Amino acid sequence: MTLQAVLVVAAALFAVGLYGALSQQVVVMVMMGLELMLNAVILAAGALWWFLSPQPSGQVLLLVVVAAMTVEMAMGFAVATLVHRERGSDMTDSATDLSR
Repeated sequence: MTLQAVLVVAAALFAVGLYGALSQQVVVMVMMGLELMLNAVILAAGALWWFLSPQPSGQVLLLVVVAAMTVEMAMGFAVATLVHRERGSDMTDSATDLSR
């Protein structure tokens, strides 16, 4: 694959994630859209590092970013689950005020 093809795939992935994040009202679906957008950025960064300087240091940094993103998304899902258990709703409008 060429750099342009990988960047086109990353742009398409980002566009799908942006549409999903902006068009949905369910918290889990918004988070899935954000996850797609983050994955598109990671794919583009990895492709740029691979094609510009094929050394493993860039890919190792991306693995660290993926690990941090995984922890962040797990915490987000935990908050979404807590809001659903407390309020009985999974809509973004009901999660605007998290403090009681």
